[in-house]
Amino acid sequence: MATLNQRYGIAALALRFTILNAARTGEVRGMRWPEVDLERKVWNVPGDRMKAAKMHRVPLSHAALGILTEVQPLMNASMDLVFPSARRDVALSDMALSEVIRRMNEVSEVGAQPRWRDAEGRAVVPHGFRSTFRDWAGETRPEGREVVEAALAHRIRDKAEAAYARSDLLEKRRPLMDAWAELCTRQPPSM
Repeated sequence: MATLNQRYGIAALALRFTILNAARTGEVRGMRWPEVDLERKVWNVPGDRMKAAKMHRVPLSHAALGILTEVQPLMNASMDLVFPSARRDVALSDMALSEVIRRMNEVSEVGAQPRWRDAEGRAVVPHGFRSTFRDWAGETRPEGREVVEAALAHRIRDKAEAAYARSDLLEKRRPLMDAWAELCTRQPPSM
């Protein structure tokens, strides 16, 4: 994240926002200003951009709100998209966020490993940050599985359990997302 914070451009900002919210890239690429409630610190993702086809509320951390504050002056009155492509008011392409990581992973030596890679040596991809969030939350946080799964907007597979799960656990997800943002924005130790 420290290196990503040094990158400029809408795609880099969108990638940072994606990571901070453990969101899918399509949710962020299509994000529109009317979905954002700055007063309540909530992003309301409509069901047509959600994998489960159901509206998803995302509690926004201070760091996520900071990114929105950073991009807001770049927009003009006619723009609706939060993270538009350079062609203006057209969503970023599906590859835009992946391309930011690819450029960060460019190596000058033949056969060199990418700097940002998984345990098997493969270059990281944006979706992998959701997996990182899931592992981190499961191993370190007290909120519990149902809160973490709600943060990821995963469906409850058991139909009986799903029938009784009426809350999206928004307020229980706030401290989880704040802690994740704190981890993501923590300054690396000096060498």
